[in-house]
Amino acid sequence: MTLPELVSWGEALGRATQPPLVIALSGPLGAGKTVLAQAICRGYGVTEAVTSPTYALVHEYMSPRSSVFHVDLYRIAGVNDLTVLAWDEMMSARALVIIEWPDRAGAQLPAGHVPIDLAYAPDDASRRLLLAG
Repeated sequence: MTLPELVSWGEALGRATQPPLVIALSGPLGAGKTVLAQAICRGYGVTEAVTSPTYALVHEYMSPRSSVFHVDLYRIAGVNDLTVLAWDEMMSARALVIIEWPDRAGAQLPAGHVPIDLAYAPDDASRRLLLAG
């Protein structure tokens, strides 16, 4: 899929989402995880600009439906760092939680999360493969 198709798909997912829900976005650097997170948030009703939480680690947004936590675990040293991020509170909130680099959460990633993997198409770096569920 092209990036515009990825955005359209993400917005549709956001419209269809009901809290509480954890979405785990995996894929290599630059594959479109943040673009997809932004689209999901837009479809979910977030009206403010959604930015990458790479350095802040967590951004919280408001939607008429619930809070949205956008989490980037790329820079954490290990699962013990999740406590500092108020991980348990986010996971138990009636919210939409979108996690980039979810593998860094290890066994702390809740059962029942929705995994979405993004990858570059092997024959065209401008296209993405998306595997969900």
